[in-house]
Amino acid sequence: MKKVCTAIVALALVLCFGKANACTNFLITKGASTDGSCMISYAADSHVLYGELYHYPAQDWPAGAMLDVYDWDGGMYRGQIPQIAHTYNVVGNMNEYQLAIGETTYGGLEVLWHGQGIIDYGSLIYITLQRAKTAREAIKCMGELVANYGYVSEGESFSICDTEEVWILEMIGKGKANKGAVWVARRIPDGYVSGHANQARITTFPLAKKNKTSITFKQIDKLFKDSNIDCVYADDVISFAKEMKLYNGPDEKFSFSDVYNPVDFSGARFCDLRVWAMFNKVTDNMKDYWGYATGRDIKRAQPYTAGMCQTPDNFPTNRMPLWVLPNKKVSVLDMMDFMRDHLEGTELDMSQDVGAGPFHCPYRWRPMQFEVNGQEYVHERTTATQQTGFSFVAQCRGYYDWPVGGIIWFGVDDADNCVYCPMFSCMTEIPECFRVGNGSMSQWSETAAFWTFSQMSNWAYTKYDYIHPEIRKRQREMETKWAEKIVPALSERVFAIKGREAQKKELTKFSCDAANEMTAMWKRFYQELFMKYMDGNVNTAVENKPNHKYTPINSEHPKYSDEYYQILIEKTGDKYKAY
Repeated sequence: MKKVCTAIVALALVLCFGKANACTNFLITKGASTDGSCMISYAADSHVLYGELYHYPAQDWPAGAMLDVYDWDGGMYRGQIPQIAHTYNVVGNMNEYQLAIGETTYGGLEVLWHGQGIIDYGSLIYITLQRAKTAREAIKCMGELVANYGYVSEGESFSICDTEEVWILEMIGKGKANKGAVWVARRIPDGYVSGHANQARITTFPLAKKNKTSITFKQIDKLFKDSNIDCVYADDVISFAKEMKLYNGPDEKFSFSDVYNPVDFSGARFCDLRVWAMFNKVTDNMKDYWGYATGRDIKRAQPYTAGMCQTPDNFPTNRMPLWVLPNKKVSVLDMMDFMRDHLEGTELDMSQDVGAGPFHCPYRWRPMQFEVNGQEYVHERTTATQQTGFSFVAQCRGYYDWPVGGIIWFGVDDADNCVYCPMFSCMTEIPECFRVGNGSMSQWSETAAFWTFSQMSNWAYTKYDYIHPEIRKRQREMETKWAEKIVPALSERVFAIKGREAQKKELTKFSCDAANEMTAMWKRFYQELFMKYMDGNVNTAVENKPNHKYTPINSEHPKYSDEYYQILIEKTGDKYKAY
């Protein structure tokens, strides 16, 4: 067991430091995608998280084997649970049977944190991926794990996706005096899209006694096989809230989010605004939710005070829907672009104000909140952010049987400057550039993708208007070629190969070669762009001439924008005036 436990310990880095610094998930159903695949995306955003691709090999276990559980964020040993007879191959957040799970931390009521038990949110994800083949099996597994062994993390939203269905499950513990968790899971209707970003999103939900498509956890073994079931929840999710004096009202008006994670300015502005940005790209009328998403106008029938017992009158009346119907179907390339948003095209576009500097850089260094003359202000928290450790788009292609279908498009560092590389979820080896142990946040590695891409990102931030378009062009060329040509052709060819082991071997080789070659190319690309834009210049090579002691270049010195000059003079007056 030591070998398995060491892998969990190696993952123990902090993913989330509160709402403003954490993660983003988008969810696309089968009927909403261009190719009939189900997809989820995930960005693991933390200033201390190193981007690497985790791997749990498929394995048989002897009777009586135990699994050591370590807290995924902090590495603390939690305890043991019985191991199962066979665990599945897991690559990142996706397993060989095309089950994928992502998360965002919403925190919720502090009184419900740090419950009794040993299961934290990270262990919950990776243990489940090793034990479940479908989204419904995953929900059952997650419910059993926290019921049997307790839940010790803050409030979490989970994205759970297989080849047929996409679910969102929201969970929070029961506090230090209790074991287990309260939770609700809802299936996204086919043809629709959803998202969550560190604010609980499930509000009211259909109750089992009144709706044949909803069940409680006690009914899961008997009824969950019914394909019509689209909601399942912990039996005491409402009664527990009433016992704790967190909610006072009729059961049918109970709102999970508004009781366990009441939305405030930060929950809307820092969190739901990221979901709004994605929804705004795919459907109409999102301007109707702008007041809510910016936190400027959260409408309630009665005022809300933190810590009060909630009633339906305290719930916001203008929250965004949990899911929306897109105007057109979403491709895997669209999903990648959703992860690269900086609120472009809105009044909050971070590239269009003085904070962007002379080269319109859409990033702001932390902290996000600051004070001027006694008034508090904020920088925006957009989907694309500099502190991302890794991000992915999990694509569950049900039109290919095991082991060909599952792809986790994986990227490291800032999603806007990464390249999403196709990693097949059946692969039995991790490429060197993504391998756990190849570098860390305090150890440089020349072969690590994380440091290669971080180096490029930080160079781009210095002269964004010039450098980022070149990154974008190369990034999109590579991703489009993979998504539209190479991966489809490879999938057809490998699917025709006889023997599953031979298929896995071929897909493992492709994934490793693609990632390592991409990283080597990106390192060369960085060197090219460094030489081109060094010292604030734009340098281009010219034809070499005889007898020159150096390679001649054309070196242009582009001026700052007129807008920047205007701001400079407004702030400095006659300091730089020429007489």
